[in-house]
Amino acid sequence: MTTFNILLLGSGGREHAFAWKLAQSKRCSQLFIAPGNAGTSAYGQNVPISPLDFSAVEKFVLENHIDMVIVGPEEPLVRGIWDYFQEREHLKTIPLIGPSKAGAVLEGSKAWSKKFMLRHNIPTAAYQEFSSETLEAGLTYLKTHTLPIVLKADGLAAGKGVVICQNHAEADAEMREMLGGKFGEASARVVVEEFLSGIEFSVFVLTDGKTYKILPEAKDYKRIGEGDTGPNTGGMGAVSPVPFVDEMMWKKVEERVIRPTVEGLKKEKIPYKGFIFFGFINVGGEPFVIEYNCRMGDPETEVVLPRLKNDLVMLFDHCARGTLGRVKIRTDKRSATTVFLVSGGYPGDYEKGKVIMGLDKVKGSIAFHAGTGNAKGGACITAGGRVIALTSLGKDIPSALRKSNRNAKAIQFEGKNYRRDIGKDLIA
Repeated sequence: MTTFNILLLGSGGREHAFAWKLAQSKRCSQLFIAPGNAGTSAYGQNVPISPLDFSAVEKFVLENHIDMVIVGPEEPLVRGIWDYFQEREHLKTIPLIGPSKAGAVLEGSKAWSKKFMLRHNIPTAAYQEFSSETLEAGLTYLKTHTLPIVLKADGLAAGKGVVICQNHAEADAEMREMLGGKFGEASARVVVEEFLSGIEFSVFVLTDGKTYKILPEAKDYKRIGEGDTGPNTGGMGAVSPVPFVDEMMWKKVEERVIRPTVEGLKKEKIPYKGFIFFGFINVGGEPFVIEYNCRMGDPETEVVLPRLKNDLVMLFDHCARGTLGRVKIRTDKRSATTVFLVSGGYPGDYEKGKVIMGLDKVKGSIAFHAGTGNAKGGACITAGGRVIALTSLGKDIPSALRKSNRNAKAIQFEGKNYRRDIGKDLIA
């Protein structure tokens, strides 16, 4: 049996979930996480390297005889880490799970992904794009646009670059702000999109560039407040499976979106070996694509991987070799829920360094660390806005949710906030 020394890039809840799953594989001989967090060190060795420092990653890979690199976050992919490996003889034979820079544009540019969907007849909302040079045309366009109006920063904005405006004055002010640098380079271009009314859900695919395997679906909850109120966050929780994603919906999703996306990448000769995240909205039983991501979602990974029965290292090996077609995905029939504990003030300003207590009291859930670190005395402290995701499995969403919420109460840190209604909208 082939075993692998693995380097996992990233530091969030998604990467902790990956580390937890990878460490279960007999094919994983050594696991390194760069830079990791206070939770990932339980499954491998954290190394103080930024995923964006490609030369430092290269040095570590060569010095530690790494056999496989797994890229968690989007930014290294959008910046071209796959291409960096391919351009170097001593790196190009080392499998890197993640798309090329050309493939990562699916997430890196909303305008590009919209054009891609149009080219391949993939259902999505109507749109227009504008830059600072076409600001006046954009403002004129907004005046006649039906309400509400969706404005999206074209580039990466850490999940915060989407604004839904309820009136024309708000849309006018928001477009001026965005094109004026509100999200930096990410909003140098703004996509104005038709608002679609429906329920969102997420679908994940692993592709080797020729074929693909569909992983369990999920639904995440972006708003900070219960009842889906308040500003968007990076995600306050998630559930899997999603009850309304039935056999008919799956058929439409695969035939109209997944297959044409993978075929479209192949047709356009875009190298892609990694995950594709499809953000969908269910509009009266019809699936429309809201966005693509070039990696797994967070917090969805924390409910998808616990339901995946396959050996993850084996899956990645098949992906790298181009033999995913031989694999059958096996899924735990139970439901999974995750509830995120976040810092007080998030998604606005928040303080770090708050001591986290009660982790030893967590029972019946997995505590996936996201924004955590270790203080000099060894205490686990907060180090981000989203701190810990509590994932539970149960016979249905209510039973899994009870466990997650019970453990959410057990963990304490100053300013702790969480939603108690994750998944409740799906309970009949």
